[in-house]
Amino acid sequence: MHGAMGEEPSALHADQPVGIDAGDAHAAVRLARALLAEGLQRAADGRVVAVLIDDRPEIGDVIGFEILARVADRDGGRDEYPRHEVYLDGFEIDAYEVTNGHYLGFVKATGHRVPQNPKNPTRNLWQGDAITESLADRPVVNVDWADAAAYCTWAEKRLPTEAEWEKAAKGNHDWRFPWGNVEPTAKHLNYNQQWIGEKTLMPVGSYEAGKSPYGVYDMAGNVWEWVNDWYDAHYYQKSPKKNPKGPETGTKRVLRGSGWQNETPTVRIFTRVDSDPFVRNESTGFRCARDAK
Repeated sequence: MHGAMGEEPSALHADQPVGIDAGDAHAAVRLARALLAEGLQRAADGRVVAVLIDDRPEIGDVIGFEILARVADRDGGRDEYPRHEVYLDGFEIDAYEVTNGHYLGFVKATGHRVPQNPKNPTRNLWQGDAITESLADRPVVNVDWADAAAYCTWAEKRLPTEAEWEKAAKGNHDWRFPWGNVEPTAKHLNYNQQWIGEKTLMPVGSYEAGKSPYGVYDMAGNVWEWVNDWYDAHYYQKSPKKNPKGPETGTKRVLRGSGWQNETPTVRIFTRVDSDPFVRNESTGFRCARDAK
């Protein structure tokens, strides 16, 4: 195992963050598209979120790392085995989960449906097609897999594969958590919470002590994250060694990262959850990735 994070690109500057309400919709779309045209996104306060994960000393080499549960891990599921080595081509991944501010720009530009919880409207956070300023830099929720994939496509990106997600979370370390083996605390992540509305979710990038070796935030806690792969409990027994993309078909998609309601055993890097791809709830969001350029 080897590697180091690529240099983070320079920040783009703008006078205002992504627009907040319907009256600012056109400005929001213009700014969001301008940022995305540069291959970057940012949180509402201007932080760059593109992180290059490319351990290649020369073009044509690949990233190699061991994937999934440690041999002595005490609380892993059987779908996390067998332990195996995976090689990945270089890729870029958002350092932050996609925010409501960014998703607003997407909705305004495309007419895509707004995030809603069809089973429990009391968990909705948007006000029609507008959001409050305090919600702008918190991760978007109440989106299903197709919503997440559509946003990433619009942003000229894609959902990360499960293997890419794990690489971004663990780096080249054999850790239980993105920050190491220290048990989780309130300094590392947003977890073990009860729903209290939008303040259940923390602004992206709030936990400096909890970021991954590559500088990726909220890989544990805050919200579960859709990845591209179909779920198969036995996939690791037959996974290809290079650039695994999950099963070709399935009925459930994979979620990674745990959410605001999870307790310590499930905020581990290796935890895999299967989910109906049509589910929209207050616990699930996403981030985007793309091939390294």
